[in-house]
Amino acid sequence: MQSYTPGQHRTACPMCGGGSGGERSLAVRIEDDGHSAAWMCHRATCEWTGGTSMDDTMSRPRRDNSDRNKGFDGAGGAGGGGLTNAAAFRIGPGGNLTDAAAEWGEFLAERGISLDVAERNGLAAQRVFSPAAGEVVDALVFPYMRDGELVNIKYRGPDKTFWQVKGAEKIMFGLDDVVGQREMIIVEGEMDKLALEQAGIKNVVSVPDGAPGKVREGDLPAPEEDRKFEYLWNCRAALDPVSRIVLAVDDDAPGIALAEELARRLGKERCYRVAFPEGCKDANDTLREHGEAALRGCIDNAEGFPLRGLFRFSDFDDDISSYFGVDEGSEMKGVSSGWKSVDQHYRVVPGELTVVTGVPNSGKSEWVDALMCNLAVQHGWTFALCSMENKHARKLVEKYTGEPWFEGKYTNKARMRPETMRAGLHWLDNQFVLIRHEDDELPSVDWILGLARAAVMRHGIRGLLIDPYNELDHKRPQGQTETEYVSQMLTRIKKFAQHYDVHVWFVAHPRQLHNWRGEAPGLYDISGSAHFINKCDNGIVVHRNRDEKLGSLREVTVMVAKVRNKVAGSIGDPKLEYNLSNGRYEDLKGAGEPLEE
Repeated sequence: MQSYTPGQHRTACPMCGGGSGGERSLAVRIEDDGHSAAWMCHRATCEWTGGTSMDDTMSRPRRDNSDRNKGFDGAGGAGGGGLTNAAAFRIGPGGNLTDAAAEWGEFLAERGISLDVAERNGLAAQRVFSPAAGEVVDALVFPYMRDGELVNIKYRGPDKTFWQVKGAEKIMFGLDDVVGQREMIIVEGEMDKLALEQAGIKNVVSVPDGAPGKVREGDLPAPEEDRKFEYLWNCRAALDPVSRIVLAVDDDAPGIALAEELARRLGKERCYRVAFPEGCKDANDTLREHGEAALRGCIDNAEGFPLRGLFRFSDFDDDISSYFGVDEGSEMKGVSSGWKSVDQHYRVVPGELTVVTGVPNSGKSEWVDALMCNLAVQHGWTFALCSMENKHARKLVEKYTGEPWFEGKYTNKARMRPETMRAGLHWLDNQFVLIRHEDDELPSVDWILGLARAAVMRHGIRGLLIDPYNELDHKRPQGQTETEYVSQMLTRIKKFAQHYDVHVWFVAHPRQLHNWRGEAPGLYDISGSAHFINKCDNGIVVHRNRDEKLGSLREVTVMVAKVRNKVAGSIGDPKLEYNLSNGRYEDLKGAGEPLEE
C-alpha cells in the first residue's frame, strides 16, 4: 500500500496477486486509532479475509473458524511481495486441519515425517500465488527463521515447484537449531532436514537454493560477490564457531559439486562427507527405505572431507594388505644384488635412492656397473645410464660374457671372440639406454630426469644411474646456498624414483681428504652437503685395499653405511673380490653364510 493512514484502501491481494489482470482486489480498512486493520479480497476465486492489531493477534479467516488452525504470523507474499501477515495454517498434531493442511500432512507422512516434527519447524499450508503456475495454489510453507524472527519463506507447490519471497535475505533453513553447537549437519533440502530430525538429530540446516550444476573454476569470489552462496556469509555468526560440519548433501553430481563448494568456503579441515546406502540419494530416501537407525548411522560414520596431501592408513589398505602378503621373492622386499654377502646388508628395492661414494679409483662406478649387470641377468631389469666419466660398453660386455675385451697385462686370458662381442652388444642394447648431453654445456638434474621419464615410458627402465654428481650443471638461483640446492635436487630425484618405481643410483665424489692415509671416507665426506646422507634411502661407500700387508689388493669392501628400509638390509661391511680380467665381483670364500645366533 502507498499509505497506511486510517480509512479505506485498495491494493493488490498478496494471496492471488489480483489474478491475471493484476486488479487491486484487496480492500483494507485501517481503524481511526490506527491500532487495528481488516481486509478482504473481492475476487470470487480468492475471498481472502483477515485482520491484525497492535497486540499481533490475527483474526480467523472467514473461510474456516476452527480454533485449531492458528494463523502463521509472518507468512505471506508470493514471488513479488514482501513478508506480510497472510493467513497460513500450521501443520501439527491434534485437532482439525484445513483440507490443504491435511493434504500436506499426508504428504509429509508418506515421506516419513511426523506432524510433531513439522510443527516444531513451523511448517504451514497457505493459499498463495505461484509464479510458476500463474495462479493461486495451496503451498507448503517453510519459514526461514533467525533468532526467532522470520527472515524468508520458501514455498513448495503441489507440482513440486519452489519459490521464495522476492528480495528477502538468504539464510539457511533451521539456522536457530545450530546456534551454539560444536557440530552441525548441512543438507540439500528442507525435507532432508526434517528427515534427520525425525531420526533424532536436530542440529541440521538446509541450503536454500539447492546444488550448483558444477564446481566453480578458479579462485573463490569475494564474499560480497559470492551471490550463489551468500547465505553462508549471512549465517557466519552461527557457522564460524562450529568445529565439525557434516555435509549430508545429495549423492549425485550436483550434490558432489555442492559439497566441494561448501567445503571450499567453510574450510575442508572441519568438513565431513556422508555416504548414503546404495539406491538412496539423500537423507529422506534413507529414512524411508532403511529407517531412523540407519540414517543416524550414516551421520555417525561420516568420513573426513579429502584433503590434498593428508591421508589415513585406511586409504592405503590394499597396498598395506598386499605388502603383508608378499613372499620372499617379492621386489617389495628388495631383489638380490647377485652376491650373498651383500644381500645380508643391501637388497635393491624399486623406488629408492642409493648414494654411492668412495675415493677416486676405489671402484665405486665399477661396482655399480657390476650390480646393474647382475640385476639385468638375474631379474631382467633395464637401465638408463647417465655417466660422464665411464665408458660402459666394454666394461658391461666383459661382465656379461665373463671374458676380457682386450688381451693385455691386466689379464692372462685370451680376449673374447667377435661373435661373443656381438652377442654381448646385442644383450647390452636390450638392457641399457644411454642419456648423453650432446651439447658443450653440462646436463642438469631436471634435464636428466626428463629423459629418464621418457625412458620409463619407452623402454620400461627399472634403474637409473647418475654418475657423478660433480659433473652436473649446478647453477642455482642467487641467494640459494649449496645445502639448499642439494636438498631440493635430492627431493626431485626421490619423487621421480617413487613415482615411477625406479631405483636410482647417484654416484658422488668425496671432498678432498687432507692427510689421507688410505682409510675409507664416510658419507658425510661427500662434497656438497650432508643432505646426501640425510635424504638417501641407502648410503654405500666402496673401498678397496691398497696395502698388501692387510690382504689381497683385489679385496673390495662394500660399506653399507645407511639403510632406511630394515626389511631390505642393515648396516655392515661385506667384502668382495674383484676379477681384474672380466670386471666381475665375487663373494669371498665362505662369505655370505648366515650368522649363527
